[in-house]
Amino acid sequence: MMNASIEQLSHIVQTYSLLLFELDEHDAMYKSSPEKWSKKELIGHLFDSAQNNIRRFVVAQYEDRPYIIYDQDTWVQAAGYQHHPLPELIKLWELLNKHMIRVLENIPASMHEREVFTGSIHSIQWLASDYNKHLLHHLHQVLELEPVAYP
Repeated sequence: MMNASIEQLSHIVQTYSLLLFELDEHDAMYKSSPEKWSKKELIGHLFDSAQNNIRRFVVAQYEDRPYIIYDQDTWVQAAGYQHHPLPELIKLWELLNKHMIRVLENIPASMHEREVFTGSIHSIQWLASDYNKHLLHHLHQVLELEPVAYP
């Protein structure tokens, strides 16, 4: 299952980074309301999600059931993604996800079922699969593609 998640993430990064680079900077800044994220902020959120999940994958290997959550709205606001150049955000997202692939590839099979508390308890393997679903959900929002359901 972990290999399938790694392969899927690799495919997502290759396919969607090309599509993201086609976005228009001005359009990516549009917010339908003050409470909603722009496309730039959604990409930033995906960057934050990657950072936090990489931490989960690493810490779970040496700590029993680490408690790793984050306040996504605070992270997006604190980083000020709305004011970052769009190509830089996309490149950061791409590089961080390539790094995540390497981290996942380095996790020994004996560690795949190690658990992390993220509001509820999940295995590293489950989190890797869920990360891809979350990623696709938001990428389809950003690129205005057919919606991908995510709980």
